Amino acid sequence: MSYRIFIFLICSAYFAAAQTAGPSSAPTPATGAAAKSTIRFEDASAKAGINYTHSFGSAKLGSLLEGTGAGCVWIDYNNSGRPSLLVVNGRPLDDSMHPFPLKDKPVPPPHNHLYRNDGDGHFTDVTEKSGLDPDMYAVAVTAADFDNDGFVDLLVTGYGKTILYHNDGNGHFTDVTAKAGIKVDGWAISSTWLDYDKDGCVDLFVGRYVKFDPKYRAFYAADNYPGPLDYEGETNKLFHNNCDGTFTDVTEKSGIGAFVGRTMGVTAADFDNDGWDDIYVANDRTENFMFRNKHDGTFEEVANDMGTAFGQNGESTSSMGPVFTDLDGRGVLDLWVTDGHYNRLLRNNGKQGFEDIGASNGVSQTNAQYVSWGTGVYDFDNDGYLDILIFHGGLIHLIPQEHTLFRGLGNGRFADVSEAAGPVLSERTVARGACFADYDNDGKVDAFLVNLGARGTLVHNVSTDTGHWTAIKLVGTKSNREGIGARVEVNAGNKKWTAERVAGSGYLSQDDSRMHFGLGAVSTIDKIVVKWPSGREQTLEKPGVDRVLTVEEPK
Repeated sequence: MSYRIFIFLICSAYFAAAQTAGPSSAPTPATGAAAKSTIRFEDASAKAGINYTHSFGSAKLGSLLEGTGAGCVWIDYNNSGRPSLLVVNGRPLDDSMHPFPLKDKPVPPPHNHLYRNDGDGHFTDVTEKSGLDPDMYAVAVTAADFDNDGFVDLLVTGYGKTILYHNDGNGHFTDVTAKAGIKVDGWAISSTWLDYDKDGCVDLFVGRYVKFDPKYRAFYAADNYPGPLDYEGETNKLFHNNCDGTFTDVTEKSGIGAFVGRTMGVTAADFDNDGWDDIYVANDRTENFMFRNKHDGTFEEVANDMGTAFGQNGESTSSMGPVFTDLDGRGVLDLWVTDGHYNRLLRNNGKQGFEDIGASNGVSQTNAQYVSWGTGVYDFDNDGYLDILIFHGGLIHLIPQEHTLFRGLGNGRFADVSEAAGPVLSERTVARGACFADYDNDGKVDAFLVNLGARGTLVHNVSTDTGHWTAIKLVGTKSNREGIGARVEVNAGNKKWTAERVAGSGYLSQDDSRMHFGLGAVSTIDKIVVKWPSGREQTLEKPGVDRVLTVEEPK
């Protein structure tokens, strides 16, 4: 009996116990054709023409910087209706930065890659003409149309440098960091965009990791290299968008600058349903932060009060990738966070805070053997229930691990279906960032995975007997152009699906801007309600299914 099967049997016992725990108002498990769907993925990297290999710039892994990895973003930079892929990369730095420098440094050095989606399942590397090959050790990337000109821009963060790229609308991006007033010292890592004051222009939150000292060498040999607690923590940065192409640093004014952490992943959404976006920060070996928006340009840190600061045993975990999602159709956003131990599945109980239900439904037990990084919460088989895909890899050693897929069963329950989901999930890699999109517009959500110091993987969704779906592209007018922060409700039959348009999710990455909803056997949508950041509410009656809908905010 394999270890995974053994764990699955244990989890089954928990599922059975949960079923007898009492009634629930959540939807019942899927029935009919959609319940018979099979989630399956394949490695489509070669077929798609994506030949990306991550570099940590050294002969072998030897520092916290090198072990952090990199992320990616799906971005429709040319408004083709097809998401293209940008993957960032590390590169060799000065030899003093690497305990094990490369004897022969590659020429040209490793760099970021922009892959244009050609629309036939194939991509073309257009990096050379894009202007996205900076001289930097890049770690993470997010995207937003910060100037509302109809073309999505990029923010690339890394060690010693952060670059804001303006999309020129012709396939080229221009570095406007200095012009825009973006200045981030030290090691910038994950970032997220949000319109925290609802003025119609997206603001920028940038996480910083630690005050990294490449010359520090005091550590136990078994640890491989000094860990996060061997370095001082850092503050994060918040920039207010002035709506004229420039930003103002409001880190101190907002109250965010008072908190020192070790940021890994960040995301922003309205967790308390007050209409204003909040910010969640996943810290490494430091308590996590939940910055609640006070509606006056300032934030208060409430993670401990809300039950989101620490792990299940009150410990500071190595938190990696946070995702806000409505797990069971209650109209509130729950929180899923990958980490180096059990991961956290946090049910939003409103003013009472969040409750960790990972242990009660078996998710935590199954993942205890892994270190979890990139992740996505999507309905991969379109049966009407959200699933969770998690990518794993060694923490401080290059230890490859297989990956995990939990299929949603309804009532907040999940089943481990990893072994049946295709060889690509059983292939052991040292995973880091991952981003998600339906890149071939077939209605099934795919992913790209960055593997530390190795070839990346295009994880193509080839699931069969899947249900109906809808995807929604938002276009703001009074609100920011991409509708970041908008709440979308899809009503069909006796069910409701809720999601928020976010910009920055999971580990070091960002997903497709189009919002995906699996509908199961439902073939008719009653209505879609969009609650825009501007306060406007828009209703679409009887839209079609199995297509991408573009919804423009009423002027």
